[in-house]
Amino acid sequence: MVSRSLTAWLTLAVVLMMPPLAFGADPLVVSVWGGNWKDTVEKIVAKPFTAKTGIPVEFEVGGTLDRLAKARVSKAAPLVDITFTTTHVGRLYLSDGLFEKLDMARIPNARDLAKEAVRSDHHLGVWAYVYTIAYRPDLVKLNITRWEDLWDPQLKGKVAMPDFDPSHIITISALLEGGNEIDWQKGQERLKRIKPNVAAFYATDARSQDLMKTGEAPVEVMLSINAFHLIDQGLSVKVITPTDRPGIVGIDTMAVMAGTKKSAAAHDFINFALSREIQEQLVAAFKAGPTNLKAAVPAALRGQPGVFTSPAEWKERGYIMDDEARAKTLAAWKEWFNANIVAK
Repeated sequence: MVSRSLTAWLTLAVVLMMPPLAFGADPLVVSVWGGNWKDTVEKIVAKPFTAKTGIPVEFEVGGTLDRLAKARVSKAAPLVDITFTTTHVGRLYLSDGLFEKLDMARIPNARDLAKEAVRSDHHLGVWAYVYTIAYRPDLVKLNITRWEDLWDPQLKGKVAMPDFDPSHIITISALLEGGNEIDWQKGQERLKRIKPNVAAFYATDARSQDLMKTGEAPVEVMLSINAFHLIDQGLSVKVITPTDRPGIVGIDTMAVMAGTKKSAAAHDFINFALSREIQEQLVAAFKAGPTNLKAAVPAALRGQPGVFTSPAEWKERGYIMDDEARAKTLAAWKEWFNANIVAK
């Protein structure tokens, strides 16, 4: 009898010590990419957030544009509470009224963000990277140091690039011809001349990495995070900061969905993800750049492509495209790219 009473009291004590929302709390639903992206966000952000608040977190995973399409269909009754997306696709969510205006008073950690990470009053950057050149020096004799080198005849049949979003190489081609993403047509003829060097196109991170692993395309316009992931797996990959033009910066963002019934908890989740401690863990896991300028960066990552540690580095070591122009022009870019570069 004493043992059973003691057990009951111990159980009650444990219950009282648990977070107040642990029982009966509706889960936050987070929309994010699958694979390593979801796994890392779950491990580093979601599980500690649940441990701290008692609020469970569930995930909806999928590609960037697939998740946008689902959000549009379910606008009247959103299926998710928080969305991770790229900064320019975030503009498409915004134009459709899918994001709630953020209550910055509920996100005090935003005060420590690089100004480039505050993409709007509806979505905030959580980590940064670049699309740059990565290559296998064991399979490529050319010492690649510039974007211009992608056109070198020595790379015939060796280059891969994304076709789902060709904005990076389109903008680089324009920059090399004195233009930019606004007057991108300036780079069209240059980009057409790269066709003999193209071995393959890819639509997913997994395909990008497979092309590099197999050597089918030992040179890529590649997401820096994916390149570092291959290096961690033991593959000989060199990731460069091109000397003629910087890499194209990507900033993945978080936003609260308009119409969610869990806005307060969603704001708390975003604030948690932007804290110095969580940012430092995301940096180590992704080999990405923090958006919180107070987050420490391991010495081995400082100076690496896509890892910015100061306002000066944000300004000087990457090219940030105009979100609005990129969002509005993406469909036209894809149409032109498919017709003139992908088509044989």
